Amino acid sequence: QVQLVESGGGLVQAGGSLRLSCAASGLTFSSYIMGWFRQAPGKEREFVARISQRSFSISYTDSAKGRFTISRDNSKNTVYLQMNSLKPEDTAVYSCAAGRDWVGMERRADYWGQGTQVTVSS
Repeated sequence: QVQLVESGGGLVQAGGSLRLSCAASGLTFSSYIMGWFRQAPGKEREFVARISQRSFSISYTDSAKGRFTISRDNSKNTVYLQMNSLKPEDTAVYSCAAGRDWVGMERRADYWGQGTQVTVSS
């Protein structure tokens, strides 16, 4: 059974940092593209960042560039999202996903985690 379990969310003041982790089990982690997505209350889920199987390719949504860093450790079956200079508009439930389609990651991800809440106070 495949599981993606996020952790590291919480409440932080604007300008602060959080590091999210997503631990995967039940799949060949190194075979999957990993991504982070977020959904704020009343809004649609949006792409945040993704990383290829061996970390050769990385992409971010524009609002995350320069502030967030995605990384992975295939030996630990874990993907990370380091979030710095957090803003109130970053408040959302952050979920990780595993898939094989770089462009269609969100629509065709194979597996999703349950998410972890990130709340940024002003």
